[in-house]
Amino acid sequence: MTGKLLITFNAGSSTVKIGLFALGRKGAERIGKGMIDFRRAPLRFTLSEGPDTFDIALEAEAGDDLHEVVSEAFSRLSWHFDLDNIAAIGHRVVHGGDGFAGPVRLDDDAIAAIDALTPLAPLHQPQGLRLIRALRHLRPQLPQTASFDTAFHRDHADVVRRFAIPRALHDQGIKRYGFHGLSYKFIAAELARREPALAGSKVVVAHLGSGASLCGLDGGVSRDTSMGFSALDGVPMATRCGAIDPGVLLHLIGTQGRGVKDVEDILYRQSGLLGVSGISADSRELLESERLEASQALDLFSFRIAGEIARLATTLGGLDAIVFTAGVGENQPRIRAAVSARLAWLGLTLDEPANAANTGTISTASSAISALVIATDEEQVIADEALLVLGIEGTSP
Repeated sequence: MTGKLLITFNAGSSTVKIGLFALGRKGAERIGKGMIDFRRAPLRFTLSEGPDTFDIALEAEAGDDLHEVVSEAFSRLSWHFDLDNIAAIGHRVVHGGDGFAGPVRLDDDAIAAIDALTPLAPLHQPQGLRLIRALRHLRPQLPQTASFDTAFHRDHADVVRRFAIPRALHDQGIKRYGFHGLSYKFIAAELARREPALAGSKVVVAHLGSGASLCGLDGGVSRDTSMGFSALDGVPMATRCGAIDPGVLLHLIGTQGRGVKDVEDILYRQSGLLGVSGISADSRELLESERLEASQALDLFSFRIAGEIARLATTLGGLDAIVFTAGVGENQPRIRAAVSARLAWLGLTLDEPANAANTGTISTASSAISALVIATDEEQVIADEALLVLGIEGTSP
């Protein structure tokens, strides 16, 4: 592969998605993708180029830094792509706080500001920073950019952002920020391209994956979202609890005497679908299980999602469409059907064959609310924003 390349890194808590893009007259066009999975030993690196997929065991181990992991991953990438032609690297950063309203070029000051926000996203921010620093170490001459999940929700009304806590705490930054903004930005643009009439209306997007949240869009602009101060809030997720009575935390720490780290581990890693089912964090496995605990976990998941859609409709002052996206939202008809069944009172009816086939529109022609399935692409947003920040032009046709 010749011509300029752009590589994106989308760091999660336990995986890193990698996007490879060729730069041409139309901007950044995806030509490959990869993922580093930190949940397995040895670390696994999967790479897809066209129809070919490679699954590689990495020799490097993840330590305090990711220098060796990134170096080995680049070595593997060089077998398929000319890494001497990398023009830039773009990153997803989960938390931008109030300081980052859009994408930025990463310099020492920006990295320090991102690091200062680590207490607000303890599961995700450190991983993103380790990648940024590892790539600086490996390719110090390459420009790097950051795209922030919180930026898309930056203009929420004050009444949406506030908790009912002392004003001094709000002024210290304890407020609702919202996340998954890169996904919602992509869906808003894709909706405008596919369904322009709906794009200008009131839409709730359900980003349902290992992490899950929902966002209320009015004319493509975020007005409210389910996640708040942290990525724990909102609906239950694979291993995260979602919204919880703060009295539970007081009970765990006070009455039961648990340490903060223990409680953090419960809320982030032992709860959600895994916690309720006691079987798995993977909804696919729960859908296949006949155990009562599996159905209880999935029922709670769909119940809370439907309730959050109704709440967001209140913020929007109406509801014209629902968009399902991300791994679960795009690929699991039974969960979409369970959510939709709880919203039948709004006049939502699904086209069962269309839903089973994961087609673009899954509501019936007579449904009062449209229901759609749209695949998200956070890496494309990262790439596009990197080009915007750096003003890079491609050379390939």
